[in-house]
Amino acid sequence: MRNERKILVTSALPYANGPIHLGHLVEYIQTDIFVRYHRLRGRVCYYVCADDTHGTPVMLKAEQEGVSPEALIATVGAEHARAFADFGISFDRFGSTHSEENRRLSEIFYTRLHEAGHIAVRDVEQAFDPVKGLFLPDRFIKGECPRCHAEDQYGDSCEACGATYTPNDLIHPRSALSGAEPITKRSTHYFFKLKDFASDLADYTRSGSLQAEATHKLDEWFTQGLNDWDISRDAPYFGFRIPDTEDKYFYVWLDAPMGYIATFWQLRNALEGRELTPEQVCAQWGEHEIHHFIGKDILYFHALFWPAMLTAAGFAKPSAIHAHGFLTINGKKMSKSRGTFVTARAYLDCLPPEYLRYYLAAKLNGAIEDIDLHWEDFRARINADLVGKLVNIASRTSQLLAKHLDNALGETLVDAPLYEEFLLAGETIGRHYEARETSRAVKAVMDLADRANRYVDEARPWEIARAVQRRGELQAVCTQALNLFRVLIAYLKPILPQTASAVEDFLGGPELTFESIKTPRLGQTIKPYRHLLTRIEAADLRPLAGDTAEPSPKPTRPKPAPQDARPQTLTIEEFGRLDLRVARVAHAEYVTGADKLLKLSLDLGEERVRTVFAGIRGAYEPDALIGRLVVCVANLAPRTMRFGVSEGMVLAASDGEGPFLIAPDSGARPGSPVR
Repeated sequence: MRNERKILVTSALPYANGPIHLGHLVEYIQTDIFVRYHRLRGRVCYYVCADDTHGTPVMLKAEQEGVSPEALIATVGAEHARAFADFGISFDRFGSTHSEENRRLSEIFYTRLHEAGHIAVRDVEQAFDPVKGLFLPDRFIKGECPRCHAEDQYGDSCEACGATYTPNDLIHPRSALSGAEPITKRSTHYFFKLKDFASDLADYTRSGSLQAEATHKLDEWFTQGLNDWDISRDAPYFGFRIPDTEDKYFYVWLDAPMGYIATFWQLRNALEGRELTPEQVCAQWGEHEIHHFIGKDILYFHALFWPAMLTAAGFAKPSAIHAHGFLTINGKKMSKSRGTFVTARAYLDCLPPEYLRYYLAAKLNGAIEDIDLHWEDFRARINADLVGKLVNIASRTSQLLAKHLDNALGETLVDAPLYEEFLLAGETIGRHYEARETSRAVKAVMDLADRANRYVDEARPWEIARAVQRRGELQAVCTQALNLFRVLIAYLKPILPQTASAVEDFLGGPELTFESIKTPRLGQTIKPYRHLLTRIEAADLRPLAGDTAEPSPKPTRPKPAPQDARPQTLTIEEFGRLDLRVARVAHAEYVTGADKLLKLSLDLGEERVRTVFAGIRGAYEPDALIGRLVVCVANLAPRTMRFGVSEGMVLAASDGEGPFLIAPDSGARPGSPVR
């Protein structure tokens, strides 16, 4: 059933002179989660974006590669589209600003601004590279910020303090192309008189359409006073020529945001099977809630220039502008020289895309905050949350269902109140998604996953399975657990769409939505379980971590005790140094090439699961261990073995026939200290 809301969502346009990297993906993943959530709730929600294709950088890049700008942007556009598709970014339309629709819109907007008296024409003194023989775009001039004096800043804005200015304001400017000091030449330019809209913009920026931090930042610019905005560039330039001129082109920042409307125009043409007029596009644009997702560095353009142009041209302003912070990797800015610049393709060559989607979702919120991608934390969170908590619910119960009950679900839920508790949590989780508080949504789902795992731990289906006469009880427990798992996957579907699709195939039934899960999956036969997600090993991260990878601690070998030495006595203080904790076996498997070892993944209630190699292969089958509680020495130094690094020890006893694992009572919680 469709909801009455009609929503149009955009992400900032990626520039067409380089690959998509992880810094870009913060925004597209955040936006895609927002879009998928609204679609999941039955709302009309369109997601459009386009490559930003104009400007001097594209022209120079094409020249460097010996191709035309059109050929360059076609190649880059195809690469961008593949990267986005591989990360599950669900655009309804991904276009290009070098389109006929965008040309028409740019000319319409400019004409309306000009006719209304909002365009000024005057001569300016402009930086010119005497070596390259061209006027320098702001971003091709670097120098010292005139406000905070940060060095190596671009000619239009300072990344350190956020100030905007003209290249003439820079201290010690230099050409980023040749390194030469720019000379000054006069040229006629066209300006948008932004201050004509100062009152309207002040009202808009304080209307609740922006985050509080953004409003406060914009207030600083209102205090300084709004300046006219140079919307023209001199030939040679790759872009759209300004009407009634011979050698003047629209500055890329004028036609780039037009790409939102132009791509929406293309989408509506395709949906309706006809060519809409600009007036019809304008009307349909205004029928939607319009949400722009952007980085904090382009707030000025989206919250001031763009709304003013929309108002002047008779188009609706954005309903909301959602800004986010930057991405750092292992605490450092993205940098090729530091090994922290990671492209989307490099990541995909190593790891599944949904791991990054989940990790970023677990970090993002509705504020304008920078977030850090720390590779070890990334590995720990994925292994603990997705593998150790989430899919573990399905893995250990579905395999029992397959082995003993031919994959048949029971007819009823043995704990209907618990299922209802999970359903009630959906409204809170939904509010988090709506507010872009994805980290809160993730935490709420993982809290439910803990509850589902606790249900399985307490029910102990692996023990029930040993008794043939308890098959009905086993079926009831597995049915309950798999239905709880189904609810969790529905809640995470905006973040993990590929995993959700695999679960829909595995469990069958209707497509997972917040509505469909109100009816549990009962009395049906499900498909055999296939591994949904696998652990990240340290080796998986090495190609991505570069020189930021943290070295593993060198193992130390204890000196062997003399053969006649008796066990030494310990003081109570020495014994107290042992950190004994309850752990749940999240996964167990044989170790190839080892006769005595099993590889255990232990959940100690931490952010990550630990890998422990235990010499218990002769006494236990791996499947029988999954879900069991054990006692672990949690502060044992990591030990590098031929098969990997062991991060602890499980306690066992032996009387010559064992070993026998030492286990706490079923009520113990993973991570609890053993006294």
